[in-house]
Amino acid sequence: MSVPSHDQVRQAPKVLLHDHLDGGLRPQTIIELAGEIGHELPAGDAGSLGQWFADSADSGSLERYLETFDHTVAVMQRADALTRVARECVEDLADDGVVYAEVRYAPEQHVSEGLTLDQVVAAVQAGFDAATRAAGGRIVVRQLRTAMRHQARSREIAELAVAWRHRGVAGFDIAGAEAGYPPTRHLDAFEYLQRENAHFTIHAGEAFGAPSIWQAIQWCGADRLGHGVRIIDDITVHGDPGGGGQPSAELGLLAAYVRDKRIPLEMCPTSNVQTGAAASIAEHPIGLLKRLRFRVTVNTDNRLMSRTSMTEEMWALVGAFGYDLDDLRWFTINAMKSAFLPFDERLALIDEVIKPGYAALAVGAAPA
Repeated sequence: MSVPSHDQVRQAPKVLLHDHLDGGLRPQTIIELAGEIGHELPAGDAGSLGQWFADSADSGSLERYLETFDHTVAVMQRADALTRVARECVEDLADDGVVYAEVRYAPEQHVSEGLTLDQVVAAVQAGFDAATRAAGGRIVVRQLRTAMRHQARSREIAELAVAWRHRGVAGFDIAGAEAGYPPTRHLDAFEYLQRENAHFTIHAGEAFGAPSIWQAIQWCGADRLGHGVRIIDDITVHGDPGGGGQPSAELGLLAAYVRDKRIPLEMCPTSNVQTGAAASIAEHPIGLLKRLRFRVTVNTDNRLMSRTSMTEEMWALVGAFGYDLDDLRWFTINAMKSAFLPFDERLALIDEVIKPGYAALAVGAAPA
């Protein structure tokens, strides 16, 4: 199959598993909300502010990348602001062709003005519900409850995720700087989630190496890996990894386990380049990992900071690796299989939305 056009990529149904609510605000929304509370911003117009976020995030440092969230989190402390941000998030994803999304955020970061954790989750859900209704069934969205690695509220946030799991919350996550804050610090939360038969993912193998992945899987029992890009450290490539056909590669025990168990990797190519986890899109491990048939998914991470979307992430991979619609369909079905959604609902989206959507695009792309 030939390489798709940008418009075909935009039209293709997409599934997004790793997207941060506080990393996807519209610049104009930040300006308006900041004006209401007197929060000072580094730029006064939407274009300049969007560029500031991108420039600040494009530093090669995860720590500096995370500093940009000071401004987005600051304007997300009221229920009406959270509802607006959540509603606009779903609108933007639906406009980008996303048919299923799990959007994550840390409720504990939105209580400085007096909201309770439950009020935070309810405000976000109100925004998601309003936007999904307005979209007329074009998109399904679920929340992921996130706890911060450097804090000590993970058990409390895990309990919140379980309490809301039939009201829009699909699972749990931990996020933040990996170095010095291993997932094993939060074992109590993960053990609780396992007892409750709840789903969870763990940010691991982004800024830190294979030990972070090993702990997330073997100590904590993660269902998925947030990023997981450093699994490449446990793979030895023989010959040219960019050459045609199946690369000659030797998998270490951890990499083999991840592949054998079909543990999903929530990869975010543009973000990984920004934080220094990969040198470029063309050199991103996603190309090799796809050839080796790992359970790879494509994600945005933070659409504002990376000035990206699911269309742009997939388009970048098309440019770097020459992927066609079959490849993009493979990534999309991988993601839908890996979603924290009941099996029958996942299957329905695959059979009734994703496969027909790609089939229609393939017919349209067929030569006359």
